[in-house]
Amino acid sequence: MEEMNHEVLLTCAVTGGGDTAGKSDKVPVTPKQIAAAAIEAAKAGASIVHCHVRDPETGQNAFKTELFAEVVERIRESETDIVINLTGGNGGAIVVDDNKPYEWQEGSDLTTPEGRVAHAVKLQPEICSLDTGSINFSDNTVYLGHASALREMARRMQAAGVKPEIEVFDVGPIMLARQLIADGVIDSPPLFQFCMGIGTNAPADTEVLLAMRKIIPQDAIWSAFGISRWQMPMVAKAVLLGGNCRVGLEDNLYLERGVLASNGQLVEKARRIIESLGARVLSPEEARKKLKLKKHTR
Repeated sequence: MEEMNHEVLLTCAVTGGGDTAGKSDKVPVTPKQIAAAAIEAAKAGASIVHCHVRDPETGQNAFKTELFAEVVERIRESETDIVINLTGGNGGAIVVDDNKPYEWQEGSDLTTPEGRVAHAVKLQPEICSLDTGSINFSDNTVYLGHASALREMARRMQAAGVKPEIEVFDVGPIMLARQLIADGVIDSPPLFQFCMGIGTNAPADTEVLLAMRKIIPQDAIWSAFGISRWQMPMVAKAVLLGGNCRVGLEDNLYLERGVLASNGQLVEKARRIIESLGARVLSPEEARKKLKLKKHTR
């Protein structure tokens, strides 16, 4: 693979589903705020925005198509042309109590493969994330990204003209993704997002990043992000190693030590890093061409 990437896709993940709304007043919560954050990121130079939604009353992660619909509508009605990437990471969590192994606990949201991508099928964003492999998020919370569910989710997204962003938190999930690609439910070029430094999953380490890069398909396009203090260093690492980048308040709340950031500020900082390396950030339209996306406007 060529080392440095000179034409970079820059994604901004504007809010996430973590318990961060109480830690920074800059984390968007309502659909109006989330859409405004996406538009801010677009104006700052992002190619793509990745959006979760939250309960407007509590600020906690939500999984309601009507909330996604408002976010998508507001972005599409704006003067920006940003590529929309919705999360597909809901509907797979199981919270366990080791003393009650047959009872899922409060916080579990496991649903059918159809239910997990119903919002993407209905709203038709250009991209929707697809988390492969089972992921440990805490002592008692596991996300199930097993092959049978993923195959059906990918098939439904493919039929709707929505490109999966294959989120991988370790090496094994890449092998699972390769099987889905071989099954024909993910079109070329496959898009991988390496999620680094999260819990006990893949660390934000260069050697691990190289190992993950080594086993993706030859035609794959990849991006990587690190959380917290690893966010901006990973921007530089990814570009230098031939990849693309993701920043945003889903993964990191700070512009620098002690200074809370907005999504636009994080995009601007990442863009400066990219440009200082001699690369440039692709426009949304250039991103569509590179990823072979189907633009949806409804």
